[in-house]
Amino acid sequence: MIETLLSMDPATIAAFMLASVVLNLTPGADVMFASACGLSGGWRSGAAAALGVALGGGVHVALATVGISAAVLSVPHAYDAIRWAGAGYLLWLAWGAWQSPPAALQTGQRNLGAAVRKGFVTNLLNPKVAVFIIAFLPQFVSPDVGPIWHQTLGLGLMFITSGLIITGGYGALAGVFSTALGPVQGVMGKVSAVVFGGLAARIVLE
Repeated sequence: MIETLLSMDPATIAAFMLASVVLNLTPGADVMFASACGLSGGWRSGAAAALGVALGGGVHVALATVGISAAVLSVPHAYDAIRWAGAGYLLWLAWGAWQSPPAALQTGQRNLGAAVRKGFVTNLLNPKVAVFIIAFLPQFVSPDVGPIWHQTLGLGLMFITSGLIITGGYGALAGVFSTALGPVQGVMGKVSAVVFGGLAARIVLE
């Protein structure tokens, strides 16, 4: 796979990385989710949520590479079923964040595994991520370079890595901001709940 990537046109790689950075810098569902986790659980929780999002993205890339994503999404109502499951999970997270007392910030900082899991499940249950990967990655691959799956997997990992760094930065900054607020940290849980609820609505309505 590495040899195939090295055989690709450097200009194509540069264009791909530029597009990846711009896309990841643009606040979307992943950034909003990691930021909300940072607001309610501290900077470590925000960074951990970004790691979970990246792991979920890795699964989407792997499924797209072997053609499973396209096959699943072609099944009638499969997209809607995954979409509603993701929305339901986000609403459950919103309810938990709304109910969390102000002291939950310190608990959130310690329970980083939960933040990783939430990020992973949220991204995995978002069919729009699968659709995006299926549409985005093929624009930069060429049969003349080498095996398509090598290029798809390699570019996908590069995209996920840039997303992890950028989304993790957003999540960590949100956590630093939340910690600095001190006495009003309890409000951040409510803000996070609203964000989670908004993401659920976005998945359903868009």
